[in-house]
Amino acid sequence: MPKAVWNGTVIAESDDTVVVERNHYFPRAAVREDILRESDTHTVCPWKGTASYYSLELDGIRSPDAVWYYPEPKPDAAMIRDRVAFWKDVQVVD
Repeated sequence: MPKAVWNGTVIAESDDTVVVERNHYFPRAAVREDILRESDTHTVCPWKGTASYYSLELDGIRSPDAVWYYPEPKPDAAMIRDRVAFWKDVQVVD
């Protein structure tokens, strides 16, 4: 079962991930809410749409913009609605 691990802590786990461009998109409900912090960062993907970000924060450690999601994905990316993906210092393992 895919897990997202940050600083030795499992922050998301689900057997219902969608893989797009080699990134596992986890159901939003599978992510620990207590470590997510809203971010003002946004980026644009030509085919997925505008991405929003969360930073991670736990025990005084912070990872800015380590989580992204598409609140309103374009039609071709509808499969990632209500899902998040990870990068930077977050490892996704099976």
